[in-house]
Amino acid sequence: MHPLVEKLRGTLLPAVVTPMDSLGVVAYEALESYASAIAGEPIGGVAVWAHTGRGLYLSEADRGKVLATWRAATRAPLVAGVGVPRSTGAGSLQEAEDATVAMAVSAAGLGADAVMVYPLAAYGSLPDGSAAAVRLHQRVAAESGLPLVGFYLHGEAGGYPYPPALIKELLSLPEMLGVKTATLDRAIDCQDAVWAGRSTGKLLITGEDRMYGPSMMWGADTALVGIAAAQVELSAAVLRAWTSGDHTAFLTASERLDRFAAATFYAPIEGYVQRMLWAAVWEGLLPEAAAHDPYGPALAAAERDRVIRCLESL
Repeated sequence: MHPLVEKLRGTLLPAVVTPMDSLGVVAYEALESYASAIAGEPIGGVAVWAHTGRGLYLSEADRGKVLATWRAATRAPLVAGVGVPRSTGAGSLQEAEDATVAMAVSAAGLGADAVMVYPLAAYGSLPDGSAAAVRLHQRVAAESGLPLVGFYLHGEAGGYPYPPALIKELLSLPEMLGVKTATLDRAIDCQDAVWAGRSTGKLLITGEDRMYGPSMMWGADTALVGIAAAQVELSAAVLRAWTSGDHTAFLTASERLDRFAAATFYAPIEGYVQRMLWAAVWEGLLPEAAAHDPYGPALAAAERDRVIRCLESL
């Protein structure tokens, strides 16, 4: 078993935002301050280049600078998301696989400790999609030299919902640390995915921002979530209470986290990145000028008001 498994088990890894201006230019001064603040919170690691940080949309140069900034800010393990924004068909599948591997190799060279492999949506339409997914993970590990986190990502985000048999097969690979589930609101799929990995000894990682507490009750033992991009302690408190067996504190902390999740993770779901940026501004983690998400939908001012009202009530 890779030593990172036990090092990360029971810890929180925020899937952090990438501060940008209104034109989508990365605000590095703001990033340095944000990274320093997050590194001082009760975390076990940091997820960079993840969906929340729009990592698949950043230029190669920006990805390098972003990871280097986080590497300078913390000695905690860095898990880098690797993949492509969306694989649209079999004709582009080889290119998508090659790009995923190349991104993992780059992450290794920049000092990442592990990579989280985005699922390629095209696998879902292949007769041997599960076998192709296993081969991709093996290739990423072999060429990057890094341990891996698998990623069950719901289809609305361009993912490939992994069947339980595939999760078991992935977790049987020696290079796998665990699998993260992000099923959005599908309780049955989340349960099946977590239960599929129970006997493997690998990390069962929740990415369920709207089912955060319940996913722990179903067996998740580690968290890698975008909702921790701001209000880190809110997420850490739930995991800490569950891990310690303090169920009264768990219920209280989970209810608070659920209120925040309801104000930030709702349709359009892609708007959650902007809502988390607004939360980071309210918290003093980011300046207003660096809190723009050029890759998400336009949101009404009332949505920001909803986030702020929730934070004030908490």
